[in-house]
Amino acid sequence: MTAEGRGEPQVLEQVPPATATAGDRIERAVQSVIAGKAEEIRTVLTVLLAEGHVLLEDVPGVGKTQLARAFAAAIGGTVRRIQCTPDLLPSDITGMSVLDRATGELRFQPGPVFANIVIADEINRASPKTQAALLECMAEGQVTVDGVTHLLPSPFLVVATQNPIDMEGTYALPEAQRDRFMVRLELGYPDEAAELAMVQARETVQPLDAVHPVTTEAQFRAEIDAAHAVRAHELVERYAVRLARATRQHADVRLGASPRATLQLVRAAKARAHLLGRDWLSPDDVKALAQHVLPHHLVLHDPRARHDDARAVVAQAIAGTVAPVMR
Repeated sequence: MTAEGRGEPQVLEQVPPATATAGDRIERAVQSVIAGKAEEIRTVLTVLLAEGHVLLEDVPGVGKTQLARAFAAAIGGTVRRIQCTPDLLPSDITGMSVLDRATGELRFQPGPVFANIVIADEINRASPKTQAALLECMAEGQVTVDGVTHLLPSPFLVVATQNPIDMEGTYALPEAQRDRFMVRLELGYPDEAAELAMVQARETVQPLDAVHPVTTEAQFRAEIDAAHAVRAHELVERYAVRLARATRQHADVRLGASPRATLQLVRAAKARAHLLGRDWLSPDDVKALAQHVLPHHLVLHDPRARHDDARAVVAQAIAGTVAPVMR
């Protein structure tokens, strides 16, 4: 096999699958609120188990906020929503030190980022300075205010949304900000049957009110740890690296997938393997997640290029990189 993964595929020996996880219960709970989006729900659950973050880019009204709230309800976690506006300050997100009049001392007042699931609605309407306030939170799982570091709760997931249609009064997410998101996802409109079922179900009840925790915080933490512990053969890890490197060498790409993107791809692929009941990583896990993880990390030469163009680059990288064969 050459340096870039071309040539004859190498062969790995399979082992029996591990015990199934609690992911099915969580998925069923969320599907009771968001109908007809099984693949998207599985992808968000994968990111949550991989301790990543999701960028939802879609038109208003397709259920982005409901999706985040349903996940929080299913895992028994807290959820906070931040409506991003041009006048939003970094301290409005992270929190600030306030004077306690009783003691005369400064006391830290946590901001809305201190939750298990944080919904940053219309993130591209916030100023670059405020967007940057999320960087430490998303990358390090902590907030530093006045020189004091405060740990964020675990699990911690940022679900950021942006409207691809209305661009007036918005600030494009810089590469450094996009690089923090593990997955960029579009929900899209539901099919006719799912939309009809939604209309009929919500005439008298709110499905979100019926969602109850299907796992404890400790149990879900154990699921995250199990996903991290999925075994990855060096050949599969090398395959992920070669996919990322292939995007950097594409003629249409100015900036290819970063090493952080490679790490995110492997972490997400491990979470997928765990959800499928395996404690070992398959090349198919890497291939399945590549189209969700890699495209938004790319910067193409053409400034008019769209996300679909980046997806096409990743598809070409997948087609041109030989994967190890499992047997």
